[in-house]
Amino acid sequence: MDAALGPPAKMAELDDELTPMMAQYFELCEQYDEALVLFQVGDFYEAFCEAAERVARLCEITLTQRSDSTGEYAMAGIPIDNAESYIETLLDAGYRVAIADQVEDPDEVSGVVERAVTRVVTPGTLTEAELLDGADSNYVAALARGEAYGLALVDISTGACYATSVDSTTAVADELRRFGPAEAIVGPDVDVDEAVFGGACLVTEYDADAFDVDRAEARIERYFGPPERLLAGESEVRATGALLSYAEYTRGKSGAVGPDGEPVDPDVDPEGTLDYLNHLTRYDPREYMLLDAVAVESLELFDRRSVRGHGNLTLVDTLDETASALGRRKLTDWLRRPLLDTDRIEARHEAVGELKCSPGTRERLHELLSQVYDIERLISRVSRGRANARDLRSLAATLSVVPGIREALADADARLLADLHATLDPLTETREEIEAAIRPDPPQQVTEGGVIRSGYDDELDELRSTERSGKAWIDDLEASERERTGIESLKVGHTAVHGYYIEVTNANLDAVPEDYQRRQTLKNSERYYTPELKSREEEILRAEAAADDLEYELFCRVRDAVAAEAERVQALAEKLARLDALVAFGEVAATRGYCRPTVGADGIDIEAGRHPVVERTEESFVPNDTDLHSSEHGDAPHFVVLTGPNMSGKSTYMRQVALCSVLAQTGSFVPASSAALPILDRVFTRVGASDDIAGGRSTFMIEMTELATILTEATADSLVLLDEVGRGTSTADGLAIARAVTEYLHDEVGAYTLFATHHHDLTAAADDLSGVANRHFETSREDGSVVFDHELADGPAAASYGVEVAAMAGVPEPVVEAARERLAADGEAPAAEASGRGGSGNDGAVSDRPTGEGLPAGRAADDDIESLLREVDVATMTPLDALNTLADLADRVE
Repeated sequence: MDAALGPPAKMAELDDELTPMMAQYFELCEQYDEALVLFQVGDFYEAFCEAAERVARLCEITLTQRSDSTGEYAMAGIPIDNAESYIETLLDAGYRVAIADQVEDPDEVSGVVERAVTRVVTPGTLTEAELLDGADSNYVAALARGEAYGLALVDISTGACYATSVDSTTAVADELRRFGPAEAIVGPDVDVDEAVFGGACLVTEYDADAFDVDRAEARIERYFGPPERLLAGESEVRATGALLSYAEYTRGKSGAVGPDGEPVDPDVDPEGTLDYLNHLTRYDPREYMLLDAVAVESLELFDRRSVRGHGNLTLVDTLDETASALGRRKLTDWLRRPLLDTDRIEARHEAVGELKCSPGTRERLHELLSQVYDIERLISRVSRGRANARDLRSLAATLSVVPGIREALADADARLLADLHATLDPLTETREEIEAAIRPDPPQQVTEGGVIRSGYDDELDELRSTERSGKAWIDDLEASERERTGIESLKVGHTAVHGYYIEVTNANLDAVPEDYQRRQTLKNSERYYTPELKSREEEILRAEAAADDLEYELFCRVRDAVAAEAERVQALAEKLARLDALVAFGEVAATRGYCRPTVGADGIDIEAGRHPVVERTEESFVPNDTDLHSSEHGDAPHFVVLTGPNMSGKSTYMRQVALCSVLAQTGSFVPASSAALPILDRVFTRVGASDDIAGGRSTFMIEMTELATILTEATADSLVLLDEVGRGTSTADGLAIARAVTEYLHDEVGAYTLFATHHHDLTAAADDLSGVANRHFETSREDGSVVFDHELADGPAAASYGVEVAAMAGVPEPVVEAARERLAADGEAPAAEASGRGGSGNDGAVSDRPTGEGLPAGRAADDDIESLLREVDVATMTPLDALNTLADLADRVE
């Protein structure tokens, strides 16, 4: 993004010579030097000089020229009635856009019309429905640094506002990933280029004065009350106060840190506030299961890592049976922040269970909720004075279904449902006022009449009656004048410029009465008016103008009355959103066979668990069990080494265990026949390959960095998923790291762990560590080809079938055969020659070498050889040591 656009260079040269209109534009460009100014000229928003060239290029519109006494300027304009699509293009290109509207009526001004910036459109402060994704939140964040990092977030379109403190940039990144802000501002003590933002959003250093603690406290108190009761620590106060200032600034109000960089006291300029921001939620990240950026990405909660497979569905897509935008945002929020409180989790489960078992209630609620408009965003438009009459009717339509929703919940037993039945506020007076005042299908514009219902206001009805009677007189005028003059072709008409007229063709001019006064001459006719027609016209226009003005005044009065109930509307929106999310969970549980999990268990015990996304895209899905005990249970396994061929299902299986836990703590039922789950404090994932070439970090460095985070931050209440740790280096180094990680997680951390690996030597850890168990995915053979059964079994896998997978992927046959020959030469039987099932030795061998009972395939049964192998330290062996050891083993075998 261009950090400072500033005034056009050519205008700066001609500052003293500019025309009044161009001087206005020049001044606004100076005031809003961080934005691209769009300047209203009639029905268009115009940009000039260098800005015009940018707008024309990006929006693919014609670049024209403006000429005045000071010279010529490049000019590019976009139509006001279609401005949003062009503004979106400019936002996507990295610009902020300052909208400078005419704030005076051109017809009532002599000279230049005054213009002012009424809003600054930025990625994080969008409120325009055309620019927002109705189903997703749109946050802007503020970050301040002190003893801790203070983080504040607000969705200007809904009024949702949050604040917290964290102690590291890593924790900041985790919280930012939870909320996914479109934009962030930072204080003077935060480096804009810090890796914490990861290039995910537009980041700007905002005016330092906005982060001043005294100014921040004053602004917070104006919106929410005393900050010391709401927030913890100075950095939270500074971040929250600066965020409110920025929100005001983007509304085009002078109550924020102004264009000149000088803050204005909000008590002096109350117009700068956004009154619908009336509730601040201060939260502690430790109150929720922590899903860091890596886990959110690898579990594909909200975004797909790949455009291929699974129908491009994410977890939130899979669960989204909501009926409204309110419900979708609430569902997403719950998935961002799974609960740690058992009572709150079980309360949601209780509600979902009742809805699952009550299809009639569930369907009725879904039908009613589908009639609910996005009243969170609607009430914010009302409060900002940007709502039209259709918005008010939409609010009334939503309020009208609330009694039906309460009735549908009348017999509810679940605590959450019963509470919703008791507390849903239908705002009856507000609905009745809207319905009494606003016509059922009002026009889009609110200043041109046709908005207020007949019977609402006596004065308005009288004005409209005068207008109608005058127009009725004119409607009858044509017939009466034809009769009076004898001119059969005489017509009565109206134009916006000339008003009402009587038109007579040239052939009939001799019959024109003396009281006709010429108004306009046309090629084949003349247009006239009479004194009475002129009088009626003036009467109609006066009544029409007065009625339009009164209608707008009445509309604004109704809109202000609705705005006064913003807090009640927001509370209703929150309750409807929660109900919609619960109904969606109930629908998913009922239609897809999800079970109610037991939470707070002493381990992970899932019977016939499934991956919620994959099962929806595969014709058949093979469920699998999971049995992991708490590390406090001594010999019971809490760590599983997972082996098996590529494509056999290891990664899917690990993710489904994590997703079942996430769903359970979100309040959803889980895809399994039964599930008992602990309360996890965090899910860690080290899966998949990625790099940061631009940042100078290889795939292996990324892997080790993520692994370091896991080893230092995981606890016994965490779930750790590891996939092929150590693959980015030599086999010896990789195996050494994998074994050391296994021992550390087992001995020091005690986390629930699933470790998928092709290092088959790692399976020996089960013999040495009491809490480690081996599991593998079965394979079978049909017509000489390997078939993946996707079934989990005890013990280690017999082989990885890498060559077979390569053949299945289409690797040329000569390459596949060469690989098989090399395997045979190295003493490994090609997988294609194996028969039976791949698994432990009891299920059929994949190698023709003898195996010892209870030992992984490929290990010699001789006790001496086994003993020697246990003493080998592969990580420290020199090549010569390795050759000598190999020769010794060969001698023993002979």
